[in-house]
Amino acid sequence: QVQLVESGGGSVQAGGSLRLSCVASGSIFSIAVMGWFRQAPGKQRELVARVISGGSPEYIDSVKGRFTVSRDNAKNTVDLQMNRLKPEDTSTYYCHAAVWDTDTLSNYWGQGTQATVSA
Repeated sequence: QVQLVESGGGSVQAGGSLRLSCVASGSIFSIAVMGWFRQAPGKQRELVARVISGGSPEYIDSVKGRFTVSRDNAKNTVDLQMNRLKPEDTSTYYCHAAVWDTDTLSNYWGQGTQATVSA
């Protein structure tokens, strides 16, 4: 089993910044993908940003230039720096990891952390 523990989030005014952090622990052989999703009330969960092992960070268009995802493979962590936040960024943010346990790839999720941006 793998556990993802998130920290960060909170409430800010539009234009402000928040930083989310996530650390994975447990039975980890390697992590194929690590990143962040978000889900607002009444909406589907969407991928915000991710880093695939050996690849470059990927972002949805609405956060490009404002958010930065960074991954530390040695520490099994992924951070999301969110700048120039907008009210539409208000959501519950979930850390995600696709983890290899020898020959099995499984998806894991954090418990979610709230980010609220007021106009």
